[in-house]
Amino acid sequence: MARDHRYPSDLTDAEWAVVEPLLPPPTAHPQGGRREKHPRRDLVDAILYVVRSGCSWRQLPVDFPPWETVYWYFTRWEQQRLTFRLLDALRARVRTDAGRDPDPSAGLMDSQTVKGADTVGADTRGYDAGKKPGGRKRFIVTDTLGLLLAVVVLPACMQDRDGAKRLLLELHHRQHPLLSTTRRRTRHLSADAGFAGALVEWARTTLRTTLEIVRKPPGQKGFSVIPRRWAVERTLAWLTGYRRLARDYERHPATSEAFIRWASIATMTRRIARRAPAVRPGRRRFDLAT
Repeated sequence: MARDHRYPSDLTDAEWAVVEPLLPPPTAHPQGGRREKHPRRDLVDAILYVVRSGCSWRQLPVDFPPWETVYWYFTRWEQQRLTFRLLDALRARVRTDAGRDPDPSAGLMDSQTVKGADTVGADTRGYDAGKKPGGRKRFIVTDTLGLLLAVVVLPACMQDRDGAKRLLLELHHRQHPLLSTTRRRTRHLSADAGFAGALVEWARTTLRTTLEIVRKPPGQKGFSVIPRRWAVERTLAWLTGYRRLARDYERHPATSEAFIRWASIATMTRRIARRAPAVRPGRRRFDLAT
């Protein structure tokens, strides 16, 4: 029996029409097993439910496929690098709809420290002496629209300059002509003062990438929107809107990176189907007298 699409995280028909052609075709098990039992849409909806609601795999509602099946597909698709291909295809479509070149030549870089739950092992967590929480640090690169290009999750004790090398190498290898269909590489990046120093020269000589440090205006007090940097900071805010990403619960950093990619996939899919950026609903007022 087909399940009802009742949860806010479920894909609409228009969103499923965007995602379905990008999924690998259903096939029988390579060792002669039966064909897939559960619809692909239910499996994707179940993954997005975990990302959006923040529940554990074992707490999936019963109208989804069994959590063991959903988790098996989650790991299998990661091994097939499906989320990387989905990101590239959806980002290119969003940029085309916005009148941009599908392949960005400029990007934005930033990091975010999040607390780690007790399920995060001591070998992959650390303490951020600047921002205080102990856990992990996310390094991301986005295009100028704030769409995700690459992500790396490291212990929170990692300095921005050191973690950025891992991130830039990940971006460089993903955009290598032999590994990606991207026609243009991202050669100009903007970042905050935490990435200043020897990293700028390393990026220029090793990766032939220009790293521009965008600093705060002199004498700034309190919050202020900083040109170029605001887009990547908004992306980090988008990510923490998914409750599974409000704190790091994953045993392995690669799983955290996968959830970040799934959150970005959900954001871009809804933007494509809506044909406009999301707008938060206005404040609702209730008349207690009635």
